[in-house]
Amino acid sequence: MQSFETKMQLQAWIEVSTDMKRAERPAKTKSKTESKPRSGKSVGSGLKDPSARKPRATLLSGGNPQIAKADGDAPVQAYIAAMPGWKSGVGKRLDTLIVRTIPNVRKAVKWNSPFYGVDGGGWFLSFHVFTRYVKVTFFRGSALRPVPPGASKHKDVRYLDIHEGAELDEAQLASWVKQAAAIPGWMAGGPS
Repeated sequence: MQSFETKMQLQAWIEVSTDMKRAERPAKTKSKTESKPRSGKSVGSGLKDPSARKPRATLLSGGNPQIAKADGDAPVQAYIAAMPGWKSGVGKRLDTLIVRTIPNVRKAVKWNSPFYGVDGGGWFLSFHVFTRYVKVTFFRGSALRPVPPGASKHKDVRYLDIHEGAELDEAQLASWVKQAAAIPGWMAGGPS
């Protein structure tokens, strides 16, 4: 039987997922050059060398990369590399800042978003690509000081939206990351 807190955490994640889906716009159709895979180098008999093809991540609506659910740094790096345009730079800056602030951070990709957590402490942060911004989610953001600016329907969750060209206050973000990692995070599934 689930505890009240677990149900509230699950409700928070459902709300976050619903908010993400509502904010995304339908994906534009791909041009002919984008929809066809690049051919690899020829190998002696006229067959294509499959190792010569560079796999591409599918971009979902809003430009969010579709990356298979997995634990560890590799899937998070694959997600960041697949983030379109300027958003990839934001993803790299976020990942670097989080790792620098919490050196033993646990990473995973779940629901097509990178998650960051602490062993035994749950997930404290995630981010997700939208058409015009990158949304950083603090699962216990209402406990942070100062409280991150983006409100949520769930009392514990707070957001930070990062738009193209916006100044990122890395000192404030590092402070929020440090605070978020020190309090119990979202435990549904916890860092696995």
